Amino acid sequence: MTKINPILAVRDLKKYYSTGSKVLKVLDGAEFDIYPGEVVGLVGPSGSGKSTLLHSIGLLEKPTSGQIIIDGLNCSKLGDKRRTLVRKESIGIVYQFHHLLKEFSALDNVIIPQMVAGKSIEESREEAMRLLKTLGLEGRYYHMPGELSGGEQQRVAIARAISNKPKILLTDEPTGNLDPETSLKVFEQLLALSIDEKITVLVATHNMNFIDYMNRVLTVHKGKAVPF
Repeated sequence: MTKINPILAVRDLKKYYSTGSKVLKVLDGAEFDIYPGEVVGLVGPSGSGKSTLLHSIGLLEKPTSGQIIIDGLNCSKLGDKRRTLVRKESIGIVYQFHHLLKEFSALDNVIIPQMVAGKSIEESREEAMRLLKTLGLEGRYYHMPGELSGGEQQRVAIARAISNKPKILLTDEPTGNLDPETSLKVFEQLLALSIDEKITVLVATHNMNFIDYMNRVLTVHKGKAVPF
């Protein structure tokens, strides 16, 4: 039987903050594997360290110690330039707030990161239109973010995050600003698209209605990530 290696391996991850004479241990030995194609939930109360864990995995924040291994590459000791390159090539991120460029259309918001990654304008435009159409936004290509509903804005953000075909999609409360009905619809679209595109997904959420959609769920508790 062929052994399947994890697309993401977290090993003894620690993130400490010094506050005066005290040390705040936000992450204290978090350790887990995520395999290609999985959809894994990450739950825990506010302040438990979910966002810190996601930021560390996304190479946006350096941990105090431990290892983050993405598709076999140990990213823990990489310099800033190499970390940026790995993040650009392997990681997509969707935040609770969409962070769209308000002076650009929905289409342009999905085109721009592809061009930054080195794709041609023609290739970037074709892929952006394909993704937006898949997410039901073919009538919104040229609308500015301010002309879109909250659900539409977040779908544009999802298209942008996966436009460069990342190996891992990290989502931090991706529908937290939406009403329950829209939230579920957008989440279902995110998962369907990630499956179609063969992208592994890690979802930090407070929404327990999403749990049934996950392959498995981890809870951040006392600085570690344990099965839910």
